[in-house]
Amino acid sequence: MAQVPNLDNAPLNLTSLREQSQKELINILKNIRGKKCLVIDPKLGGSLSLIIQTSLLKEHGVELRHLSADPIQTDCTKVVYLVRSQLDLMRFICSNVHNDESKGIQREYYVYFVPRRTVVCEKILEEEKVHHLMSIGEYPLYMVPLDEDVLSFELDLAYKGSQVDGDTSSLWHIAKALHKLEFSFGVIPNVRAKGKASVRVADILNRMQAEEPVNSPDMVVPEINTVILLDREVDMVTPMLSQLTYEGLLDEILHVNNGSVELDSSVMGLQQEGKKIKVPLNSSDKLFKEIRDLNFEVVVQILRQKATSMKQDYTEVTTTTQTVSELKDFVKKLNSLPEMTRHINLAQHLSTFTSKPAFLGQLDMEHTIVEAQSYEICFEYIEELIHKQEPLVNVLRLLILFSITSSGLPKKQFDYLRRELLHSYGFEHMATLNNLEKAGLLKKQESKSNWLTIKRALQLVVEDTDTANPNDIAYAFSGYAPLSIRLIQHAVRSGWRPIEEILKLLPGPHSETKRGRFSSSPSFDTLQAANIDKVADGRRSLVLVVFIGGVTFAEISALRFLSAQEGMAYDLIVGTTKIVSGHSLAETFVERLG
Repeated sequence: MAQVPNLDNAPLNLTSLREQSQKELINILKNIRGKKCLVIDPKLGGSLSLIIQTSLLKEHGVELRHLSADPIQTDCTKVVYLVRSQLDLMRFICSNVHNDESKGIQREYYVYFVPRRTVVCEKILEEEKVHHLMSIGEYPLYMVPLDEDVLSFELDLAYKGSQVDGDTSSLWHIAKALHKLEFSFGVIPNVRAKGKASVRVADILNRMQAEEPVNSPDMVVPEINTVILLDREVDMVTPMLSQLTYEGLLDEILHVNNGSVELDSSVMGLQQEGKKIKVPLNSSDKLFKEIRDLNFEVVVQILRQKATSMKQDYTEVTTTTQTVSELKDFVKKLNSLPEMTRHINLAQHLSTFTSKPAFLGQLDMEHTIVEAQSYEICFEYIEELIHKQEPLVNVLRLLILFSITSSGLPKKQFDYLRRELLHSYGFEHMATLNNLEKAGLLKKQESKSNWLTIKRALQLVVEDTDTANPNDIAYAFSGYAPLSIRLIQHAVRSGWRPIEEILKLLPGPHSETKRGRFSSSPSFDTLQAANIDKVADGRRSLVLVVFIGGVTFAEISALRFLSAQEGMAYDLIVGTTKIVSGHSLAETFVERLG
């Protein structure tokens, strides 16, 4: 399992949240006496590894297994299933129980739904005649701290779910998670929302507060000053671009999963052929904390400087007489050697990809599409990728980017590319194209694109970006400022009123509300309501930025950059349904018929 992240420096007391989730799980296990087999839905395994050490579970007499279609191998007479409310998982549980029955094995079964039970899942257990054998409960895990400034609601398909399948249950889940935060940290006085889903979450949150109020004493300043809710569909351009920060690139190329990457041990300089190893990536690693948000070009230079300086120190130690305290300093530096080695190996591995002409060509094309001045060049490039049968997800990313910035493709070219895609990748991908059309990510052009207006008004393309000494969030994509983070920047600095006309050009409605005892105070056009800016002990107050439908690592890096700027009155903390990349988002739409 991955490493549990260190949350000591979090601007909000996330440790208490994590401890509460730990305690709730341990109480469930304590109440089932004796040895038991805990069968975890594999998707939950990663989330749990960020909350609780495996060793702690074993102390409570637990054997761990992953749920699958195969029968469970265990001698325990008590089996505890910990699962999300999904129909396929119910079928696995039923087949497990039927298998035990056929062999005459008697056990006690417990099913705990995460985060809540649903009627439709219990219906399946009833139809399969196993419901009466189960004790059923809930484990209300609504969010998991991924790092000291990132909370994940662990909702895999929230974007596709609400865009394509019309499933809005994830919106209730997000509002519930926020309401739980309010019980710990006070009613959040200001809520801004942009996008259909976000405005609905803001409404549900208000309804929850009316039905089950959080009573904050009048004198206590709430720890979170504002929550800004943003739909992923408001900005689908940013995730489709290649991320160029160190952590973003690691995700693009190696796929970060629950705060770690899994790769061949040979990449990390270990001589164990074919063995995979997990490398944890969070702020407990001091070097990673220092370089994770920087543009990858700069990371390579920093690692080179550090290695050179260490080499010089080593030469000095071996060739000159050193005092004891100088030796002590040198040994202290040596402690960081494992971290250095880890990141030099990772950076070297990434460089083998980033130096390829295909990668550089793709970056050029992404920037050409965002510039939106050379329609024919972009069209021909995508057409050529399809004919070469490049990986489908890579093609879809550029196609989505092209369709959004052009406000769709003219009918003739739309039909042509659609036909070519099906010829190249197979007609079973009719469903994939259908999903993209339903979500509005691939469409026929019906009106002139307003992308140029948005791009200019929000200064999304920044010429001569200095990635080594950045002065703008555009450093994260080497010259493109993520639209989503520009909107946050405006919200925090001067409010959304000055850019109201631009907001209207972006998908979905927007809303601003004041809540709790602040609801009667004058309109908050900017967040700089100075009197409630500082929490009691002088810390900066917090803005929670929630991305519904996922956020990329590069966007988180851009937010951290904003938060560190001089004159910034707030600490920014991120909430997201899931960490995504263009690859993982495009992948959710891929469906094969038959």
